[in-house]
Amino acid sequence: MRGADLLVDTLAKAGVSRIFSLSGNQIMPVYDACIDAGIAIHHTRHEASTVFMADAWAQLTGEIGVALVTAAPGFANALGPLFTALQSDSPVLLLSGDSPRTQDGLGAFQELDQVAVSTPLTKFSARLTSIDTVVEQTAEAIRIALSGRPGPVHLALPFDIVQAKTEKAGDAHPPSFIEQANRISPADLEAVSQALVAAQRPIVIAGPSLNKTRARDLHRSLENVLGIPVLALESPRGLNDPSLGKLASALKVADLVVSLGKRIDYTLALGSADKLGTERKWVVIDSEPTAHERASRNLGDRALLTIDADPKAFAAALAAAPPTDKNRAAWRAELDSLTSERSFAAPPPPTSGAISPEALCAAVQRQIDKASQAVLICDGGEFGQWAQACCQANERLINGPSAAIGGMLCYALGARAARPNATVLALMGDGTVGFQFAEFETAVRENLPFVVVIGNDECWNAEHQIQMRDYGPERLIGCQLSNARYDLAVAGLGGHGEFVTDLAELDAALDRAAASGLPACVNVQMEGKAAPTISSGPAPAVH
Repeated sequence: MRGADLLVDTLAKAGVSRIFSLSGNQIMPVYDACIDAGIAIHHTRHEASTVFMADAWAQLTGEIGVALVTAAPGFANALGPLFTALQSDSPVLLLSGDSPRTQDGLGAFQELDQVAVSTPLTKFSARLTSIDTVVEQTAEAIRIALSGRPGPVHLALPFDIVQAKTEKAGDAHPPSFIEQANRISPADLEAVSQALVAAQRPIVIAGPSLNKTRARDLHRSLENVLGIPVLALESPRGLNDPSLGKLASALKVADLVVSLGKRIDYTLALGSADKLGTERKWVVIDSEPTAHERASRNLGDRALLTIDADPKAFAAALAAAPPTDKNRAAWRAELDSLTSERSFAAPPPPTSGAISPEALCAAVQRQIDKASQAVLICDGGEFGQWAQACCQANERLINGPSAAIGGMLCYALGARAARPNATVLALMGDGTVGFQFAEFETAVRENLPFVVVIGNDECWNAEHQIQMRDYGPERLIGCQLSNARYDLAVAGLGGHGEFVTDLAELDAALDRAAASGLPACVNVQMEGKAAPTISSGPAPAVH
């Protein structure tokens, strides 16, 4: 067996059925090994796309998402999305080709210390050391990605190791790919349970890996036991998350905040007492030492408890307890009211004329409501915030705390691979759709249909709004886009295109796109409005 065969056999034993990849010299042995292992390769048009697609796959399936790229420049192209995966707690394995170990320091083709480059962007980064350690190192990388706080890992694959041969067969006993979570301390569990029982107005916030899409059953069980909603904070706009209304007001009036794997970072105003209150009411549960250090710096003595534990395992332990007999109906109603508040009114029934962001999103919601299974994907930027504020589905993917933009077209492709029977709707602006536009061709070639809805205001509107606010309309520069026909470009790549300028035509165009069976682009001329924001205002009355 070659090193490549050992690598791919280990991936197969870990349940990997597909890899997202862009080919290159050093990884051709891995491609060849995938044939015998029955692992499909989705071949992309850019290396960054491979990681975004693997990220979406991982979030929707809970499995390791695998991206495979070639060395040096190919590897470098894939780095940006690693930051997105790290911030979104997504278990992604990036495999990168590498120059031969026997040529280290000699100026080999595309020689680069990839481990040094990727280490700050991953939970773990290593370079295969020999053919004898391929299985062990690959399994270790997967274990680290899936365990504790999930996240991306990286393995560099020196060409001489993937090409090397051994007489040894693969391990007779498959390696373990999940680390056993540390046992939850009964004392810690009791302390948190008692704090929750004593609280009149508790809030539980969760990190991205414990949102409703990725931990739906656990989410529901925990809410039932506690009698309050569990709120996942994953928007880069943090306390101003347009899908969570007056969250800031709710946090300020709460008398206990339990953080399950949610970093106390910029999304929580760096723990600002002005924003979050001065009370000693925070319980931080995390398995990441840096998360505890940051919580200590940002919260100081307002941290009531800090617990070193796997947040998912701790949530499961809390959910396994008998439901609280405390009546929190009034507080739950107040929380629901605060977090469902919006700064805009629902649009009127569709008629005709100009299309506002909220009217466009309402039309998309009608598509979601008609679908038997739907995945909603929201990119960043101003239109992305409208999408998050207005639309909801049982499964939702957004750009996450990294605040990266432009990857959601790739998320749509990964989502369709993970949910082959779902209607996948991705909402993005005319700016963000351009980042990975060529992946429409990948989706056509791979027969992975979805519908991309472009809110087209011919502008980088988020930055345009900053310029308008901070510098004035006479100081606008560098944010304008053209009236490009993205729908025609998608049709030219083999997909389905729709161009909509009148509200009266919107629903029918979305219907045709969804029914086309092709990767589709609905290019909608839209008013360029600032994203919805909600002032926290005065603290609500405490009941």
